[in-house]
Amino acid sequence: MSMLLACQMLGELVTIGLSLPVPGPVIGMVILLGGLLLYGKVPEGLRHTGEGLLRYLTLLFVPAGVGLMVHGALIGADWLAIVLTLIASTALTIAVTAWVFDWLQRRWGVSGSEDGDR
Repeated sequence: MSMLLACQMLGELVTIGLSLPVPGPVIGMVILLGGLLLYGKVPEGLRHTGEGLLRYLTLLFVPAGVGLMVHGALIGADWLAIVLTLIASTALTIAVTAWVFDWLQRRWGVSGSEDGDR
């Protein structure tokens, strides 16, 4: 647990120190990822803590659901902009993911299957 909090605090310090428009916990996750990549595996204590947090992940959706119910009129007034934004962002995400996947395949010379192309 202390590793997660330390990475979050480092992320907050980096965000504040560099005046970045990115939330500190996001920077903290990147720091944690870098540390895990350097270490090569997930320590047992961190794995146990992560699994405990994931067990209650669904509780984080409660505030979003309440917000949808409370602000239904506002959402209804801007439904077209919301739908268009969702469609555009989903399409952009799929396109960027496909481009990155293609780039990685070309860079590392990996084919789509282990037995080669059939």
